[in-house]
Amino acid sequence: MSVKQISVFIENKKGALATCTRYIADNGINIRALSIADTQDFGILRIICDDPKQTDSILKKGGYITTVTDVLATEIADKPGSMATILEVLADAHVIVEYTYAFLAPDGHAYMIFRVDDNAVASAALAGAGIKTANQEDLF
Repeated sequence: MSVKQISVFIENKKGALATCTRYIADNGINIRALSIADTQDFGILRIICDDPKQTDSILKKGGYITTVTDVLATEIADKPGSMATILEVLADAHVIVEYTYAFLAPDGHAYMIFRVDDNAVASAALAGAGIKTANQEDLF
């Protein structure tokens, strides 16, 4: 089970992130989670939203360069060691975690987003450890 994440390439200049997020909002897109990575010249805004296909299309029409990536989402308990447990399961399965970020859903559940080198192996390892992955609908 995976979730679609949209990566938006943005120039690393004053106001560019504000312009992009205003464009997203003006098109009725609700961002549930986000992560921003930057370099000196550009940034990558990674977002989770309820309709990734439509969001990707709208962003491309607005002149943004985007990619859609399958990532894993897991619910995570709010207690010490929860993230470490998930990461240990993935490490034991020889899964490489490229990046991760977290968010709190309106229902009060916390979720971790994981970009890994092999979603199938990671999903199987997590399931084997009793850790459920979430789908797009679970997050909304």
